[in-house]
Order: sequence, then structure tokens, then C-alpha cells
Amino acid sequence: MNPLWPRRGLYAITPDEPDTGRLLARVESVLRAGATWLQYRNKTASDDLRAEQALALQPLCRSFDVPLIINDDWALAAAIGAAGAHLGEDDGQLALARHEMGPDAVLGASCYDDAGLARQAVFAGASYVAFGAFFPSPTKPNARQASPALLQEAAALGVPRVAIGGITPDNARPLVEAGADLVAVISGVFDAPDPAAATRAYLSCFESSR
Repeated sequence: MNPLWPRRGLYAITPDEPDTGRLLARVESVLRAGATWLQYRNKTASDDLRAEQALALQPLCRSFDVPLIINDDWALAAAIGAAGAHLGEDDGQLALARHEMGPDAVLGASCYDDAGLARQAVFAGASYVAFGAFFPSPTKPNARQASPALLQEAAALGVPRVAIGGITPDNARPLVEAGADLVAVISGVFDAPDPAAATRAYLSCFESSR
């Protein structure tokens, strides 16, 4: 398993930023403030721009000792030497990604509100499972609703658990107490007036927990 895992805290997910230079500047402030992990996600970019941005983020993440995870595309993750990839239901087979990327890659699986899906993902080689949305999310307004009890139930799987969806510093702590090892956030960090301060606020939810 990748030596950077597990590490509890904030799992920052990039916004749909078309300007690579601006993306790097926005991400650097969040990494400098202590973000634990970074997922590169850009649903509006072309394949070429996604490759350019992912490649540019890799040395930045390495300089902060933060794993870079690529959303949706394990082949791109493998091509640039990223720590791993995060896959949803329609993003390719986890078992294939595990076979191609090897035992040290970090592979995440979106499990929404479904404990059974999480069990299948772990069996297929997932390094962690992600549940959500726990709260209304501006990124995915029609996302399935997940219960904090899922986080407790998934403890039996023996892999880290990620909570996502509408999470703010004000509502994150109960999810952490329910078992979330990481809280994944896009707009709560990158749309905040002060992303660095928002990062620190999320990280404070892990203080004195477990």
C-alpha cells in the first residue's frame, strides 16, 4: 500500500478551472494550509487540458508530500505517475485498474448510499470507499442521500472511509465521529473567500477525534 495512506483529514477536490496557472495557484494555497489529499477533477476540460493540468499538479503535490488522485481516469493517473485514481460507477472496472496500476496504487470507489457496493469495491481492489452526498451539494444537486450510519457500518470493510457531499466545517465533525477518515470537498474550499482558512477549519474537525 502507498506509504502516504492512510492519513486522516481534508480530501480537497479541484474545481473546473480552465486556466492551468490559476489552478496551480489555487491548489497551492490549499496544500500549504494543510490539505491531506488532492483529487484532480475537471468535468469541463478536454482530454488534452486534463492531461496538461494533471501533469502540472503532480510536482506541486509531491513538494507538499500530498498524494494526487485522478478522478475518473486510471490510465491518466498511471501515465503521469499519480498516487492513484478515483472511480465512479461508470469509470471503468476497479479490478482492471488494480491489475494495471499495481498493488501500491491508491484506488478509490464512489459507493454513494450503498454498503453492498462498497463491499464489492473492496473485493475488486479498492483502497478506500467514498459515501455521499451527506448534505445537499451544489456540485451534484441530485446526488443520492447517504446516512452517517453507513460510515459506521463500513468500518468492517477494513479500508478508510471518505465522506463527500455538501460538507462544511459546521457539519463535518459528526461525520468524522461516525468514522470518516477524510472529508472530500470542492466548493467548500475553493469557493470560500479564504480557501486556506477554510482548509484549516475542516482540519480542526479532526482534532480530538478518535
